[in-house]
Amino acid sequence: MGVRCGRGAAASAMVLALGASACSALVAEPPSVLDGATLTVGVKYDQPGLGLEGPDGELTGFDVDVAHYLAERMGFPPERVELTGVTSAEREKVLVGGEVDMVVATYSITQARKTEVTFGGPYYVAQQDLMVAADDTGIQGVHDLEGRRLCQARGSYSPTRVTEGLGIGAELVEAPSYSACVDALREGEVDAVSTDDLILAGFLAREPEAFRLVNSPFTQEKYGVGLPHGDVRACEAVNKAITEMYQDGTAEGLLETWFGDSDLEVLTSVPQFEGCV
Repeated sequence: MGVRCGRGAAASAMVLALGASACSALVAEPPSVLDGATLTVGVKYDQPGLGLEGPDGELTGFDVDVAHYLAERMGFPPERVELTGVTSAEREKVLVGGEVDMVVATYSITQARKTEVTFGGPYYVAQQDLMVAADDTGIQGVHDLEGRRLCQARGSYSPTRVTEGLGIGAELVEAPSYSACVDALREGEVDAVSTDDLILAGFLAREPEAFRLVNSPFTQEKYGVGLPHGDVRACEAVNKAITEMYQDGTAEGLLETWFGDSDLEVLTSVPQFEGCV
């Protein structure tokens, strides 16, 4: 006999007990990273201003501070949070494989990524721009990349938005990371690096005499918080925390701390969320 949940459940105490147990199972919430004793968060470790590992192994930057803020609002104080460095190419792999519980690493929300990852946020909306050598005056906008060498960091979609999205015939030169792209730009091996303006501003702040930000943005980059696919409870908790982060002034303060010396006009209002699907 099947157990009925609601009025008219069986009269005997044993059947009632069985019925209560079955009903509880039917309404039990799916597992979530919120249920864990600790929270492991993937952040960048080679992007100044966003996520950079120092000589002492400490990770610092805007994304690192955002990760700690969100984690605490999700119920994880600092002593229960572990940060681990990830590259652009590793983000889906470590999240899908369960090596991390959450990713806060300049992780742009795309439809393709949504098939494997549930995104909270965005927690920031950046704009894609270009960085070139300081003495290169020939590139003033994205269309000037025609026939030029453009660095592509492994795992990033940004350069393909130039070549495929805009149909510009740039030559893509692959590198393992954006820090490697910047090295290639410094050595003259590529003509430009194109990605989010916050990433470029961080590198530019370290070597302002070597590079120039073109300051001609052409797309928006929605930084999402990567979560295991289908973890709606965690996604909703993240969105609530992001809202609080902007409303209590924390987001504006962090952006001023990490990018206040740049000429970027940063976003200081709550971004429009994508929805927890």
